[in-house]
Amino acid sequence: QVHLVESGGGLVQTGGSLRLSCATSTLNLRAFGVGWFRQAQDGEREVVAAITWNAADTVYADSVKGRFIISRDNDRNVVALQMNSLKPEDTAVYYCAASRAGLRTAAEYAYWGQGTQVTVSS
Repeated sequence: QVHLVESGGGLVQTGGSLRLSCATSTLNLRAFGVGWFRQAQDGEREVVAAITWNAADTVYADSVKGRFIISRDNDRNVVALQMNSLKPEDTAVYYCAASRAGLRTAAEYAYWGQGTQVTVSS
């Protein structure tokens, strides 16, 4: 059963922006920390950004600090990732995931979406 659904991916030029959304109809996201991960072709899955259940704390990979912003709306059960100043190296499949444990490693997340492709052309 797919619990999380990502949307908003696509093709964008270098320097452009995209906004990803993560939604669910089967989980109460208020009970979870949520992270965005990405996996480039032939690469490992890495955490991009994460946010605690109440948005009190956020975590960003060094490679996206100052460019990406993670946010959540618990009333709408949605978590978003605003991606600005995109670079070709941001090209990857982006996944959202939910965790009741920590936020920094993939192993801590219990629920995953199926991913959305982001492609940044040079």
